[in-house]
Amino acid sequence: MTASSTFQVYDTTLRDGAQQEGLSLSVADKLTIATHLDDLGVGFIEGGWPGAIPKDTEFFRRAASELSLRTAQLAAFGATRKAGVAAADDPQVRALVDSLAPVVTLVAKSDIRHVERALRTSGAENLAMVRDTVAFLVAEGRQVFLDAEHFFDGYRTDPAYALEVARVAVEAGAQVVALCDTNGGMLPSAIADVVHAVGQATGAPLGIHCHNDTGCAVANSLAAVAAGVVQVQGTLNGYGERTGNADLLAVVANLELKLGHRVLPEGKLAEATRIAHAVSEITNVPPYSRQPYVGASAFAHKAGLHASAIKVDPDLYQHADPTTVGNDMRMLVSDMAGRASIELKGRELGYDLAGQGDLVTRITERVKSLEAAGYTFEAADASFELLLREEADGVRPGYFDVESWRVITESRPGVDALSEATVKLLAGGARQVAVGEGNGPVNALDQALRGALLPVYPELAKLQLVDFKVRILDASSGTDAVTRVLIETADARGTWTTVGVGANLVEASWQALVDGLTYGLLRAAVTPR
Repeated sequence: MTASSTFQVYDTTLRDGAQQEGLSLSVADKLTIATHLDDLGVGFIEGGWPGAIPKDTEFFRRAASELSLRTAQLAAFGATRKAGVAAADDPQVRALVDSLAPVVTLVAKSDIRHVERALRTSGAENLAMVRDTVAFLVAEGRQVFLDAEHFFDGYRTDPAYALEVARVAVEAGAQVVALCDTNGGMLPSAIADVVHAVGQATGAPLGIHCHNDTGCAVANSLAAVAAGVVQVQGTLNGYGERTGNADLLAVVANLELKLGHRVLPEGKLAEATRIAHAVSEITNVPPYSRQPYVGASAFAHKAGLHASAIKVDPDLYQHADPTTVGNDMRMLVSDMAGRASIELKGRELGYDLAGQGDLVTRITERVKSLEAAGYTFEAADASFELLLREEADGVRPGYFDVESWRVITESRPGVDALSEATVKLLAGGARQVAVGEGNGPVNALDQALRGALLPVYPELAKLQLVDFKVRILDASSGTDAVTRVLIETADARGTWTTVGVGANLVEASWQALVDGLTYGLLRAAVTPR
């Protein structure tokens, strides 16, 4: 089945999504994200507001020569002409034409209160602004969509006026009128009722643009599709101001996997997880692990009862096949783990534990004992794999033997504290001693450990510590509390997490550091020297 030729998937990550607090995209970022969106197979990519935002003007200038889109068309976003000014004479309207974007999405007021209080003009003049701007852009050869801003609030206040805005836009040549829940306050049943009523009254091709202030943006978008819209707008990963926009990936996955629509080209949905994470790297917004369909935890199973059933048939505890969105099933190992969880996790890591009852029992009991002491393996797969290998092979993977380590932190008034670490170990058949300095004890230990090992294992130069998390496990004990440390390490192929636990923060950090580098060498198939 091919993608529908009438239904449109419209992405507004580069404009509406970029309004998210703390998110700032360069022109190069936007060009790269546009390529990923095209890889996903969306029909339209809204690039920004040329003429109003210099960065967006530059984006369209560069896009004309640097972007080679295979599926999507670029859309320029802008407002209708100003009151009392001809569309051809309005500099911002002219900037939409100069952007060379084949599609223009105009935003227009559809709530009479906004017309009178925000625009400070009359309802009749606002309608003329819509009519004139749409007609001008169509005459310039552009495909025009209209975003009817605050439509649902406006329809509640004055339905006749909101409907007239939609009618005028279509009569002037707009191909779609997108009804915007700009304040994000609607619920699915109300969305469906209004979309149905507007479609009946105007016969206009409708779209939907939802914000997530009630947590219903995806559900509202699906309700609108069921009520007859032909275009759905949203952002990748649900980016957007306040609580965000409709997560386009969840909308599309639900349409294809749950409702039987084909809205992306064949096979493109399987790119969803990869693209979601790639864009997270560009935006520097950490991926949300519990994001539907594409999150790291979307198909992660922890309960032992679940694992027993999944061992028989994964579909018993999964609402969809994770591979359809490019994700994968994961088994989490924790104190809730049963034997089935351990077997499945072992299989995931390349160990066939079937029929090895004694080994599975030892691993299960050891996991439960360690987690009772404060360890967590569901968040530290690398440490679990080292444990599994130790139990299965009878020896823990080792590339060096630690003799001792120590850290000294010196602080002077008016000067930042400096930590110095000394590490002594055996590697490569010789005693290695190294000193490292850092802005804290863990940084100093990391420098010293690498300094001791790099002469023997130069492969460690490719590893980078990318995250460090500390959790106090028994806050009631104050400074005597047990501390858990999670360290995330990366190489060119990806990341892994290791865990350390101890009454001493530095000791716990050392455990996680050693495991992180050990696993990195193991992952690189380095032979102990």
